[in-house]
Amino acid sequence: MALLTPLFAFLYHLPQVYKWLLKPYYVASLFMSVAFLAVRKTPGICDHLASQREDGNSCDFDWREVEILMFLSAIVMMKNRRAMFLMTCKPPLYMGPEYIKYFSDKTIDDELNKDSRVTWIVEFFANWSPECQSFASVYADLSLKYNCSGLKFGKVDIGRYGEVSKRYKVSTSPLSKQLPSLVLFQGGKEVMRRPQVDKKGRAVSWSFTEENIIREFNLNELYQKSKKLSRNKAEKLSPSQFPPVPEEEEEPEQPEADAESKKDK
Repeated sequence: MALLTPLFAFLYHLPQVYKWLLKPYYVASLFMSVAFLAVRKTPGICDHLASQREDGNSCDFDWREVEILMFLSAIVMMKNRRAMFLMTCKPPLYMGPEYIKYFSDKTIDDELNKDSRVTWIVEFFANWSPECQSFASVYADLSLKYNCSGLKFGKVDIGRYGEVSKRYKVSTSPLSKQLPSLVLFQGGKEVMRRPQVDKKGRAVSWSFTEENIIREFNLNELYQKSKKLSRNKAEKLSPSQFPPVPEEEEEPEQPEADAESKKDK
């Protein structure tokens, strides 16, 4: 069972791994690595290579090459430790209640600009990110506490919609620290985001706790303003504001005298 879990996780994320690795840099690096191993182990070719082994066997790795390979392996493991953690210790998906609207690449801009009086808090996330999955329950609780007609919560999967990540400048790299990203929109324009990104495009470390989000985004103040907006909308639509509907006029009844004169005729 301990071996099947990483295997199933790897197969589940295999399309995303292919998409990430199929870049010229990684393809060229992989080709050069395989070519070195093939040349060193191929009989007839490795016989003509130089070697520092004591036995003079040029078709096997010498001590210098072994050290280099071990050093490179350690560097690769350190650089990709987040991806390794993802494949072995992925947190469970959140399936609880929430007041969150999920956007696509075609709906996010329309919803943000639909009503300039509505404030949006949008989470940019990716399903393969363990940080995003751990934050899902916190974000859902915030939506249950603060959602109203003037303050709404949204989410968009930038791992699925790559154009949205480029449009809103949120990196989807496995080594990036921008996932998840919370962005506050007012009038369809970005007001603030967490984590912040410095001039070099690096995310500033920030803790996604409920207390930090309430404090940084002033959720209590935003909620009070949004409640006033809701009351104003309700007052405008109250029945007292509408003009009375005119009643249908009944046709006047003819006097009885006229009715009797008609009978005589």
